[in-house]
Amino acid sequence: MDELGNTKRREVARYANNRVENSHLPFRRRERAMLRFRQMKILQKFASVHANIHNRFSLECHLIDRRACRERRSDALAEWQILVA
Repeated sequence: MDELGNTKRREVARYANNRVENSHLPFRRRERAMLRFRQMKILQKFASVHANIHNRFSLECHLIDRRACRERRSDALAEWQILVA
């Protein structure tokens, strides 16, 4: 370190590597979720059901006002209950 001139830039803190490990968290979360699907048939079944539910309830409420979002969500829930029943 003396030869490189980095004697003052040494990080020996306990969590110095924490930033690197935290950058992998989104990938680890997806990886952990996919471990449940050991067979392709189960994955396809889950994906088809999840797509229907996600498309119906993904209303992008951050783009509209709260009252309109609440109305859309109640409409979607009523429509979903009709489809399920």
